[in-house]
Amino acid sequence: MSIWDLVKTTQPIPIAVLSLLLIVSVLSWAIIFSKWNMFRQARTANVRFLRAFRKSNGLDQVALASEQFPVSPLVAVFDFGYEEYERQVKSRGALRNLAAVERSLQLGISEELTKLERNMSWLATAAAVSPFIGLFGTVWGIIDAFQALGLAGSASLRAVAPGIAHALVATAMGLAAAIPAAVFYNHFGHVIREMANRMEDFSLEFVNFAERVSGE
Repeated sequence: MSIWDLVKTTQPIPIAVLSLLLIVSVLSWAIIFSKWNMFRQARTANVRFLRAFRKSNGLDQVALASEQFPVSPLVAVFDFGYEEYERQVKSRGALRNLAAVERSLQLGISEELTKLERNMSWLATAAAVSPFIGLFGTVWGIIDAFQALGLAGSASLRAVAPGIAHALVATAMGLAAAIPAAVFYNHFGHVIREMANRMEDFSLEFVNFAERVSGE
């Protein structure tokens, strides 16, 4: 009997369990591929923007160059700091309140981290809940096996095999949904922490740059 044959002969509740696990797995993989692509693009854009930032002679030049790297989290942080810097220069003629620039940069970092962490809670939930959903399907399959055994009136493998098979399929589906979600949740968490550190370092570079430019 194939897995498809098992599914076709399964009762509504086990079918609902398998369908739910399939939906969880599909959504998890969609998020995984989406975030993988986003982080890959962000890393590349960060490197290129940082190179342009360090080679420039003024923040105005950096602002023009930043338009080439819209997916870079560092660009978003730069925009927050540059907006405050430009506001002070236009209103006061020079940079007067460096602490305000630092606060703006921190706001930029916080906003970018919120974007980077979007949908991470789904991966965490899928990793934590999927095994228990699969376990529910496992228990239900074992119950079916015992009911079939009781109806058969004898310890027949033919009677209990479908129920046990359903239970094992539910277990496998639960693990198949949970393991990738857990692995990529941990991996993406590491990537986000790394990007957060880079944004913190960049904010220090920005402050030094702005202070140096305003003092010239």
